[in-house]
Amino acid sequence: MRLGDDAGALEAAALEALAADDTRELMLLLFGACSEMVATLGDGGAAPVKVQVFDAEGEEVPIDDADPPVRTAVRTLLAEVHGNTEDARQQLEIALDNASADEVESLVVQALRWTMRLSTACLERGLDVEPWIAEALTD
Repeated sequence: MRLGDDAGALEAAALEALAADDTRELMLLLFGACSEMVATLGDGGAAPVKVQVFDAEGEEVPIDDADPPVRTAVRTLLAEVHGNTEDARQQLEIALDNASADEVESLVVQALRWTMRLSTACLERGLDVEPWIAEALTD
């Protein structure tokens, strides 16, 4: 992901080898970590972090108008941020039950991208990041 190689990141994640339950758990792990970093960056709610969605032309769009994988990613992250892990799990279950392979890959890329960007922002500010994420960024 650091090199902008989505295909390489997906290959490293070995999605083809994961069962649907494992893919869902991977995404819940990533979105849970993202939620923690959003809270850290937002100083526990004192400085809220804004989630924005953009279309291919760079224009901001409402969440409901985003591509399905992005919409799922945003809703899952927001559920996690608000402490609703069960709602996050349900969002992913619905999406994974109905998603094509390309949509699943897009959802994983989104989770990886946010994990990378949020952790980079935390590290640049000297804020805590899960050790496994910090280690992945330095490899």
